[in-house]
Amino acid sequence: MGFQFFCSYGNGYRLTHNAAYKKILLRAADSLATLFNPRVGTILSWRARGIERGWPHNTIIDNMMNIELLFWASKNGGSKKLYECAVRHAETTMRYHFRSDFSTYHVLVYDTITGQPLQHLAHQGYANSSMWARGQAWSIYGFTMAFRETKKDSFLLTAMRGADLYLKRLPSDYIPYWDFDDPAIPTAPRDVSAATIAASALLELSVLCSDSFLSKKYFSAATAMLAHLSTNPYLSNQTNNAFLLSSTGNKPENKDIDVPIIYADNYFIEALLRYKKIAK
Repeated sequence: MGFQFFCSYGNGYRLTHNAAYKKILLRAADSLATLFNPRVGTILSWRARGIERGWPHNTIIDNMMNIELLFWASKNGGSKKLYECAVRHAETTMRYHFRSDFSTYHVLVYDTITGQPLQHLAHQGYANSSMWARGQAWSIYGFTMAFRETKKDSFLLTAMRGADLYLKRLPSDYIPYWDFDDPAIPTAPRDVSAATIAASALLELSVLCSDSFLSKKYFSAATAMLAHLSTNPYLSNQTNNAFLLSSTGNKPENKDIDVPIIYADNYFIEALLRYKKIAK
C-alpha cells in the first residue's frame, strides 16, 4: 500500500498539491492501518501467502518503507493513531528483525497471542542466516526515514549500523550481489535495485547524521554507487524502456533474474534528485 500509493499519488501531491491526490493518500493510509496488529506491534504482510503457509502474522523488512505513508498522513489531516502505528512498527522491527551484526531477516512470523516471534526466515534471500541485499537496503532506507519523521536516536543508530555493515561487505564496484552470502559469488547475479535503494538512503543519512566523518563516508559511498550505476554495464540505454538493467527479484524462486525492476528505476531517480539537491 505504501509503495503503491506514496510513490505515485504521494509524488503527485507533492508536485501538484492536487486535493484529490491528498484524499486518496489519506484513505490509503487508513486502509494500510487496518493491517496493524496491536498485540504484535507490526503491519501484516502477504496475507494470502501467510494463510497458505499457516503463518499467524508475518512481517517483511520491506514494510519499513510502507510506514512513510502513515507518518505523512498523520501530519496531513489523518489520525494521530497512524503515527503511533508507524512508530510501533519501527520499534518492533528494530527489536526483532536484526541479527546481532545488524544484518536483517526478510520475514518474521509472529504469534498473535503472545506477540513474540515464532520464525525468522530468508524467503527471498539465500538462507535464513544470510544477508539478502535488497532487504538490507530496505532497512537502511526505512530506519533513516523513521528517524527523519520521529527524531528517535535509536532509529538513526539502527540505520547507521545497518549501513556500515552493508558498505563493509560491498564488492569494489559498489553494486551488491543479490545476497551477500551466496556461495556462487563472484558469478552470482547482482541486484541493482538494492544499490539504488541504498544510494538514496545513504544520501539522506549523510544529511541527518551529525557525525561529520560518517556523513562524508555515507555521501561518498552513495556518490560512488551512482557513478557505477551510470556506466554501460548497468544503464539500459537503448536495450528497453527501463533506466537500469541487472536487478534480481526473487532468486530462490528463479523469478526476475538479471532484469530491469521498477524499484531500481524509482530509487535511482530519487537518489539522483537527492544528490543534486545536496550538491547544490
